[in-house]
Amino acid sequence: MSAEAADREAVTSSRPCTPPQTIWFEFLLDEGLLEKHLQKSYPDPSPIQLINQFLEQASKPSVNEQNQVHPPTDNKRNRTLKLLALKVAAHLKWDLELLEKSLTVPVLNMLLNELLCVSKVPPGVKHVDLDLCSLPPTTTMAVLVYNRWAVRTTVQSSFPVKQLKPGPPQLNIMNQMQQEKELTDNILKVLKEQAGDSILVLEQALQLTTDLHVHTMRTLDLIAAEPSLANGETESSAAGLCISVDEMRCQVCYDLGTVFFSQGSSNLTAYEKAKEHLFKTSELLSKIGPNPVHCRIDRRRLDGYCQACAVLTTPSDTNELQLTTYGRVHHCIKSSNYQGLIDIFLEDNITLSLLSHFRQSVLRELYQMAQNGDRNLEEICFKVCSCNTVRNVLEQQVIGVRFHQLLLKPTKERIDFLLEACARSLNLDKASEDSKQKMAAFLKNLCQSLDDPQFVFMISSHDMCMRLFKDEERKLLLDQIRKRSPRLNLSTKPLTVFYDIPASASVNIGQLEHQLILTVDPGRIRQILIELHGMTSDRQFWTVSNKWEVPTVYGGVILGIKDNLTRDLVYILMAKGLHCIAIKDFIHARQLYSSCLELVTEFSPKLRQVMLNEMLLLDISAHKCGTDSAGERPPADLVSRVRGYLEMRLPAYPGGKISSRHSAMLREDIPLRQIITEECVAFMLNWKENEYLTLQIPAALVQNNPYVKLGQLLAATCKELPGPKESRRTAKDLWDVVVQIFCLSNQHKRINDGRVSLIKHRESTLGIMYRSELVTFIKRLNDPLVLTTLISLLVKLHNIVRDDIVNDVTAEHMSIWPTSVPNLQSVDVEAVAVTMKELVSYSLNINSCNHFWLITQADIYFATNQFSAALHFYLQAGAICSDFFNKAVPSDVYTDMVLKRMIKCCSMLNCHTQVAILCQFLREVDYMTAFKALQEQNSHDAMDSYYDYIWDITILEYLTHIHHKRGELDKRQIAIKAIGQSELNSSNPEEVLHLAAQKRKKKFLQAMAKLYF
Repeated sequence: MSAEAADREAVTSSRPCTPPQTIWFEFLLDEGLLEKHLQKSYPDPSPIQLINQFLEQASKPSVNEQNQVHPPTDNKRNRTLKLLALKVAAHLKWDLELLEKSLTVPVLNMLLNELLCVSKVPPGVKHVDLDLCSLPPTTTMAVLVYNRWAVRTTVQSSFPVKQLKPGPPQLNIMNQMQQEKELTDNILKVLKEQAGDSILVLEQALQLTTDLHVHTMRTLDLIAAEPSLANGETESSAAGLCISVDEMRCQVCYDLGTVFFSQGSSNLTAYEKAKEHLFKTSELLSKIGPNPVHCRIDRRRLDGYCQACAVLTTPSDTNELQLTTYGRVHHCIKSSNYQGLIDIFLEDNITLSLLSHFRQSVLRELYQMAQNGDRNLEEICFKVCSCNTVRNVLEQQVIGVRFHQLLLKPTKERIDFLLEACARSLNLDKASEDSKQKMAAFLKNLCQSLDDPQFVFMISSHDMCMRLFKDEERKLLLDQIRKRSPRLNLSTKPLTVFYDIPASASVNIGQLEHQLILTVDPGRIRQILIELHGMTSDRQFWTVSNKWEVPTVYGGVILGIKDNLTRDLVYILMAKGLHCIAIKDFIHARQLYSSCLELVTEFSPKLRQVMLNEMLLLDISAHKCGTDSAGERPPADLVSRVRGYLEMRLPAYPGGKISSRHSAMLREDIPLRQIITEECVAFMLNWKENEYLTLQIPAALVQNNPYVKLGQLLAATCKELPGPKESRRTAKDLWDVVVQIFCLSNQHKRINDGRVSLIKHRESTLGIMYRSELVTFIKRLNDPLVLTTLISLLVKLHNIVRDDIVNDVTAEHMSIWPTSVPNLQSVDVEAVAVTMKELVSYSLNINSCNHFWLITQADIYFATNQFSAALHFYLQAGAICSDFFNKAVPSDVYTDMVLKRMIKCCSMLNCHTQVAILCQFLREVDYMTAFKALQEQNSHDAMDSYYDYIWDITILEYLTHIHHKRGELDKRQIAIKAIGQSELNSSNPEEVLHLAAQKRKKKFLQAMAKLYF
């Protein structure tokens, strides 16, 4: 043996071996193996897997020599396997919570039916007819376990379940899944039919007064050893696991409470029964202690049920309200006891029993009531908002905007209540230092935000502030308010003295700096700076405010000015101009820039060109906001200046032909901001200057500026779109550029042993710009055709990289783009999806009435399983095209694909009647889908209230048949009444039938719009 082989063998032999998994049939061969296996810390297979394996083997059909399939035989092997499954369940102490989560309905049904058999439940007798008091304890417990499972499964089946996304179709797996689904549906149907009997059995169990017993592994072994003896022993009170009567009642009350609660939506009296049982559960749960033997109840879920019952029912006494603070809040609102509500919130600021988002929802509800006309609630809203604010302060949460809005007009009463809320929410004698500091900081900030010194004095002189603030702090706070009061008056009406300060050394420098910050008058800025420089020569006054910022590319040029006064003046004029543009105060911005341009023209051609560029950006921004042009086309002078700026950015190539003007500028090395280029290209696209961008713009500029290149490709593609033939060549060039932006490049790293490993994906540097830059540029565009082109491109790319044809997103002009991407793995799928969503959302903000964009937005929501939102946008698109459905929706908007997606949305929302009605909208009515939907009894829509919107006689006849079959006579009568309408008579002329269908379409879609808008 070689040395390497010996080393490998030594390493292999030193590794710990994973023990082989125990096979199910080994438990048949060794009776004691199961108990040993289950006592392991992590048994493999697990107990749940064992139950599945044992019952699967026991229920396998047998095949004879003629290949005929027969039901499983009742032999010793199968009986032993079923007994083993019961023993595993006994080891789990018959925990239904665990068994329901891990086992399917058919398997658990088989297991519990086997439990009934071994527990000697009389066959052929309904459980409701059994006298539980006379049955052996283990038999009674088996009946209770089965009926508890029956009602729990009935409740669970009423909840909507998110359907799993199917994988690749495999015939045998699909057949198996279909068989299991049919079997489950059959079992659920039987359980629902017997639900009333199961409830009666459980209610009867609450009358029991003796302890019960449930089978253990030992009692099941006795059954296997000698059935007659085992039965005699299990009937004694000492056999099996003892379950106290209180614990049994607690679990049964909880299960009854949940089933009655689920019935409350159709029968309001059921909520009263649910409340009775659930409150009894809470009482018994505290009685049986923290470690019950058999009872498994989620305390938080029980509390939620109790709170819901307290809200949905009328309180019977005051003690009941004390059980849940949420119920007290609800009943205070319901009875308009707003003072009681405020008291509860103030108490909760100490106990912290209510969740913050619940308190905020109460405030929103009160605001809604106030906006609907109840003006008396305005002060209540303020008081509730104040209580929430104090709670946020004590929990160090962000204070909401509503509180600041309400304090814009403070009154003595509001300040008094706010101080009362603070005092009642914080006991200074018992509060921690941290809480005191939070409250002190809040009150201090409150004082600084108030303009009226009278209110500040009210707060600072309050007993709480006297104890929280030291004398020095209070004095300093009042001094700050007094000093600030002239400044506050300045914001409302400029003081004359600020505009007539004599140039003398006695003027306070701080006052002048204050004026310098506030004023936007260029002449006044110049005068103040002259006075300041006359008082001191060693200060840089452009640093007075940290809000004054100029672009980094300009900073070096401006701060390089040797004269201090000129440097400060240029810097401040530009910084204030930029701030005015940011807040859309274009008039003052233009005054500041004009003064700065006049100043720099005297000594710096470079800064002169900088200011001309910034004034161009100002004019573009002003025109975009409609300040100067009110939506009209820009003047020819502005378009000419934009062209001049773009051509100014031409690079100096050897041998290239560049004008002397451009050469002079390049020699000056003028600093240029990229944002101006972006705005210029976006300006040309927004105003359809496609001829210039495609034919007249210099080629050198296109090759060296990514925004110009992108703008030219967009202009060329848009230019071809309105024509009779859409050009694919220009679209292909634009496609290649955008796809490259979304590509990822692999980054490699050399590790210690010399190998190279792939560590992460990064944005590719081969694209003309990064994705974030593309998004920023897109958000400067507002031309509908340009935005439509970009949406179409990104939607097509998204569909290709996702490769999910069922959930493809649609848009206009999809046919002009390529149908594949060469290097598909390198495209960042998530980045494409995020950008597409951002672009569609931004486009709808610009024009919310573009029905093609609305359909695209709806498709995006549909692809991400947000069905309610998808329906909202599908309906909005139809409403816009049809004058809110008063006209027929065009067929190119509600195509068959759109209608089928609307049908799918309604189906996933369990609105099955809506599904059936929408099936009529298709060019060929989809009867199969409609009938399947109408068979569903668990529908979350208005059901028979929608029958007036059905015009297809076949569907109405099927409805009549279904309701007759179910014995639903009232609904059957409604369907018959709908059929009997004269305008639906099949003998009517085609025009009458068409008008009847259009009338119902209109009413149905309007009803849907009111539901989803």
